[in-house]
Amino acid sequence: MSQPAKPESVKSSPLLRSLISYALVFLIAFLIGFIPMWLRSRESANNLAESQRALGLLRLEHTLAAATIDARRGDYEIARQSASNFFTLLRTETDKKDVSVLTPAQRNATPALFAQRDEIITLLARNDPASADRLLDLYMSYRKIVNG
Repeated sequence: MSQPAKPESVKSSPLLRSLISYALVFLIAFLIGFIPMWLRSRESANNLAESQRALGLLRLEHTLAAATIDARRGDYEIARQSASNFFTLLRTETDKKDVSVLTPAQRNATPALFAQRDEIITLLARNDPASADRLLDLYMSYRKIVNG
């Protein structure tokens, strides 16, 4: 009687072992290069987000400051347009919620600024010199909200 054939144990060839070794070395080298670059990329993305937030706040402030200066100079129509742009930008940022340049505390304080909107726009439309003082007060209120 013949004995049943035993399956030969699978022995890995030296070529397969060296390929696996090279693949592991390549993977380790890739990770050594990738991880620092990923950390730098993440840091750069955070810096970019913070810079964009600061730029958004400065854009709002600049628009309001321009309206205040124009009203002081007697350019009421230009001041009215700038003030209107300020309120539009502020409304847009207030409505964004998660991606806004305004923090939640700043967003909660904006209704005090919006309460003055109609009166200031009306004063500017009437070419009233008192609008310059109202815009200055609004500017100071905005700065207080933003800077804490």
